[in-house]
Amino acid sequence: MLDLERLIIGFDKGLRTLFAPAQSLRRTPGDELPDAEMPPSRRALAAALMRVNHSGEICAQALYQGQALTARDSAAKQALEQAAQEETEHLAWTERRIEELGGRKSVLNPLWYAGSFALGAVSGLLGDKWNLGFLAETERQVVEHLEGHLRRLPEEDQKSRAILEQMKDDEARHATSALQHGAAELPSPAKLAMRLSSEVMTKTAFWI
Repeated sequence: MLDLERLIIGFDKGLRTLFAPAQSLRRTPGDELPDAEMPPSRRALAAALMRVNHSGEICAQALYQGQALTARDSAAKQALEQAAQEETEHLAWTERRIEELGGRKSVLNPLWYAGSFALGAVSGLLGDKWNLGFLAETERQVVEHLEGHLRRLPEEDQKSRAILEQMKDDEARHATSALQHGAAELPSPAKLAMRLSSEVMTKTAFWI
């Protein structure tokens, strides 16, 4: 059973994720690159893509916080907490880049957070192998998503490209780590449901 202290800590993490500026221990990828001149339409496209990625990181934080809250095995919990720490850095990078591009964050981030936290907590209750399986599949789908954004990103926006490339490398490593810790392969219907819910978020966050 979850104790009150862990619930309070989880609630505090949620508030920080949504409303406090994210911090990064690592230097922002592409920080040394110049900010290229782009026509307004292409700058707006880059900002919208980074807004989607920022919302994705909000979801990732919520998922891993929910999963860690209900995980039973200490090794599984450690893998989830390590992934969450790097997702916090991704959150900081995308937030900063949105500001540089003159964009805005999604107003629906609290909704994305709540739904993802609930999914993470439920997956943790199913057992650690399924918990880690959910992590591995999430990261595989995120890698595919980032590859799509790298193709859509304006070619001259090398600063955003550097951020997305590093995020892609980190997500792939998280998936590998989950498999090494004993992740189970999710059934096809679960993978499809995850993909469909991700599409709803990405298409909505692009505009709102």
